[in-house]
Amino acid sequence: MLSRRMLITGLAALAFAPAAGAAELPNLKGRTVVVVTENAYPPLQFVDPKSGKAIGWEYDAMNEISRRLNFKLEYQNTSWDAMIQAVSDGQYDIGMTGITIKDDRREKVDFSDPYMRSQQLMLVRGDEKRFTDAKSFGALTTGLIGAQPGTSPFYTAVYEILDGNEQNPRVKLFETFGATVQALKAGDVDLVLTDSTAGDGYVKASGGSLKLIGQPLGTEDFGFIFKKGSDLVAPLNAAIAALKADGTLDGLNKKWFLDYKMGQ
Repeated sequence: MLSRRMLITGLAALAFAPAAGAAELPNLKGRTVVVVTENAYPPLQFVDPKSGKAIGWEYDAMNEISRRLNFKLEYQNTSWDAMIQAVSDGQYDIGMTGITIKDDRREKVDFSDPYMRSQQLMLVRGDEKRFTDAKSFGALTTGLIGAQPGTSPFYTAVYEILDGNEQNPRVKLFETFGATVQALKAGDVDLVLTDSTAGDGYVKASGGSLKLIGQPLGTEDFGFIFKKGSDLVAPLNAAIAALKADGTLDGLNKKWFLDYKMGQ
């Protein structure tokens, strides 16, 4: 399992373009911007089990971006499966849920510059001993992978771990990432592919019932998504660069990956 120090080092290593000073950031003059998320991706965004409020790294970052760019935020929720198309159709202005920047998705939506880099890992139950990596899992004649259709973990499961057949019955589909983790805990599936960001959050909250195994299966950059041609892309990019330059993103990394304790 990646240590939290290694994770933060990896995130901090992501290079951003030089930032404009705060006075040079665009002013959106109080316009309302509707941001949609899934609230199932700790510590990026999730519902606090104690307060019942939606919190996380992405909420803090977006709230700070809205302050610096002078726009009003309205948050909405939808499933991952519906999010990209809904943003593409203009139902929402921005989508955020640890969305991997991919060329095929660029055909439907515009992306911001990356705000985080993460690695894809294997999340299993804490007592799992039948396999220790992707190769040994693929060699099993049984064992199910929980995944969301159309996501990077789904394609990694099919093309890198299994046989390349997108209809492989060993892949069990769920609407949300949170549902895949619940299925893993319940024993309905045996493996969930996750990026190091969410995986680290779930492991810390599991009390030993979950663990990460194997080597990273790939590296992913996360970005916010917008309807094609959105006039919000350039201002958000300027704000992301400013938050990186003044250490705000480093502070969020420390808060959510080092200091925050899930369920406490």
